[in-house]
Amino acid sequence: MVCALFSLPPNRMFNASDRVQVLSEALPYIQSFAGRTVVVKYGGAAMKDSTLKTTVIRDVVFMACVGLRPVLVHGGGPEINLWLEKLGIEPQFMNGLRVTDAPTMDVVEMVLVGRVNKELVSLINQAGGSAVGVCGKDGKLLTARPQGESGIGFVGEVATVNPQLINTLLDGGHIPIVSSVATDEEGQVYNINADTVAGELAAALDAEKLILLTDTPGILQDYQDATSLIHQLDIRQARQLIEEDVVAGGMIPKVTCCIRSLAQGIQAAHIIDGRAPHALLLEIFTDAGIGTMITA
Repeated sequence: MVCALFSLPPNRMFNASDRVQVLSEALPYIQSFAGRTVVVKYGGAAMKDSTLKTTVIRDVVFMACVGLRPVLVHGGGPEINLWLEKLGIEPQFMNGLRVTDAPTMDVVEMVLVGRVNKELVSLINQAGGSAVGVCGKDGKLLTARPQGESGIGFVGEVATVNPQLINTLLDGGHIPIVSSVATDEEGQVYNINADTVAGELAAALDAEKLILLTDTPGILQDYQDATSLIHQLDIRQARQLIEEDVVAGGMIPKVTCCIRSLAQGIQAAHIIDGRAPHALLLEIFTDAGIGTMITA
C-alpha cells in the first residue's frame, strides 16, 4: 500500500530499490507521528477532480492505518453554487465572503451536511477506513457567532469549540469528517469558513499538525512565480509577509488561520498544493515535503 501511495514520476519504474527507499524515508515520520492528531482542511481542486479526490481519500485512510489520528474538515463552495443555480438562487459574494441570506443558508446546510459530508464518509469507508460525519451542531462541537460584517447575512465565526465528540470518535478508531456549519446559542444556523473551523478545531484538539489543501504550491515570495515557494517560516516571518503584502488576497485568511492555531499550541501548520497527487503523504512522510510549513 505504501508503494501505491508514494508514487514516483510516470517515467520511472517502481522497482524494489525504490520501494525500500520510500519505506526507509517514511518510517521515522510514521514513528514520530503515531498517536498524534492531524487536522486536514479539504477543499479546492482536490475536492472537484475525481482523481485527486481518490488520492486524498487514500492518503487519509493511509494516515489512520499507520497510527495517526486524522480529522477531515471540508467546505463545498462549487457544490453549493451548483445547487443554488438549480433552485434559481443567484450566488452573491461580498469582500470574498458568500452572502448568506435565509434561503441560501438552507441550501448551504443541505449541501455541506447532507451531500458533501456523507459522500466523503462513504468514500473513506469504501477505501477501508471508518468515517463518521458530523457538523458543528453535533455534540455541541461548535457554537457560532455572527461574523459581524454588514450585509453578508448568516456568515459566522467560531465562538467555542467542544472537542469531546471528536476525541471520542478518534479514540474509537474512527475518522471524523466535519462540515463547517454551526448554530449560535439561540439556534440560528451559520455558515463558517472551513479554514477557520479547521484551525480552531486543531487548536482545541492539541493537534500535531494543521494542513490546508489549497490550489497554490504554498506561500510564494512572488505569487506569479511558482518556483519562489517558501518552504519553511515561523510566526514572526509569516506576520511580516502579510505586512509586506507578499501574502495577499485569499492567502491572508489561510496564513492568519495558521498563525492563530500555532499561537494556541499546535506544533506546525502546512499550506500545500492539493492539485499534486498524494500531497498529504508527500508533506508528512518525506524529507523534502511539498508545500510551506509554518512553525511557532
